[in-house]
Amino acid sequence: MAKINHLDNNLKLEGKRVLLRVDFNVPLNNGSITEFSRIEKVLPTIKFLISKKAKIIIISHIGRPKGKVLPDLTLEPIALKLKNLLSEKVTFLNETIGLNVIEKSKKISNGEVLLLENLRFHKEEELNSEHFAKELSKIGDIYVNEAFSCSHREHASVSEITNHITSFAGQQLLGEVNAIKILTEDPKKPISCIIGGSKISTKIGVLNNLAKKMDSIIIVGAMANNFIKYKKYNIGKSLYEKNAESLIENIIKQSDLHGCKLIIPKDVIVTKDYNSKGMLKSLDEIDNTDLILDIGNKSIDAIFKIIDNSKTVLWNGPAGYFEIDEFSKGSRKIAKKIFENTKNKSLLSIAGGGDTVAAINKFNCYDGFSYISTAGGAFLELLEGKALPGIKALEKK
Repeated sequence: MAKINHLDNNLKLEGKRVLLRVDFNVPLNNGSITEFSRIEKVLPTIKFLISKKAKIIIISHIGRPKGKVLPDLTLEPIALKLKNLLSEKVTFLNETIGLNVIEKSKKISNGEVLLLENLRFHKEEELNSEHFAKELSKIGDIYVNEAFSCSHREHASVSEITNHITSFAGQQLLGEVNAIKILTEDPKKPISCIIGGSKISTKIGVLNNLAKKMDSIIIVGAMANNFIKYKKYNIGKSLYEKNAESLIENIIKQSDLHGCKLIIPKDVIVTKDYNSKGMLKSLDEIDNTDLILDIGNKSIDAIFKIIDNSKTVLWNGPAGYFEIDEFSKGSRKIAKKIFENTKNKSLLSIAGGGDTVAAINKFNCYDGFSYISTAGGAFLELLEGKALPGIKALEKK
């Protein structure tokens, strides 16, 4: 990966209009933000720009309005939240491009924040339109990409815009890229990965790439059901992906080829429905009416041994249906164990993916990881070894 231009302390930013692309795609419920870690993650960059007396113009998207103006997907609630978090003036403008926006960007005071309306209210954003990117570029003197989670998208505000304005990576984006480089290029060994999710097909590239680099891959969550079924055990009514046998065989083959241990659960927590109490069962005890929703004690003990023997751990995907406390033990125990080893044994721990971050937050372990990525697709694609359009656009020519 080539070096990328990035925001640093040597840049003279006083009075400069900094067009800051962030990812404020947070969950909303009747206009209220229900989880805002993506907003918190970019606060250091905004505060840095404020301290440099820059004029900060923030652009983002939320949801999938598909080029239509949908009042439910306005960024206005984000402006209020941002104001509260920063304790600074934040102005919201219900426009994204145009003469009025350009004039407003010039008139705000040094150190002031201006948040513009949802980029995806314009269909040109997702079409990576050159015209739309040029219009956006007129709003700033320099551009900073702090939206790693969108950088796998070839969109106007992420990719094309860098052709029309001096562009930099933000410190958070740079941190994301460097964290994954540590995992894939020069990790401290032994290195292990705990990976879950509902579909193997969405992570087959990642698993095959990680098999070349990891000492151990632990499969958890609904993804593990496919491996349990492949091993000829009954999985009852549990979620699994159909026609995944060839994918599993390929992962096993790659793991064997590169000396990577592939670990699946030894026991599981099952229930008859989501409202019933969980029961601990070994794999050969699962019946047709069972629903697997968590890993069992033997599985947790096996994972603990691997974490204890590792110097680097990647976690992507909860161990069970952690949203319900009855089935959250596996995810909670993993989060706490990684937290403790990171603090006490200098374990390098990296976690990523929306559900994983939500689990870590639920168990109050956020501050105990070496690095946490709030990105989903971008995180996985970079792990897979793919070139991301938003990153490639920032590479030094």
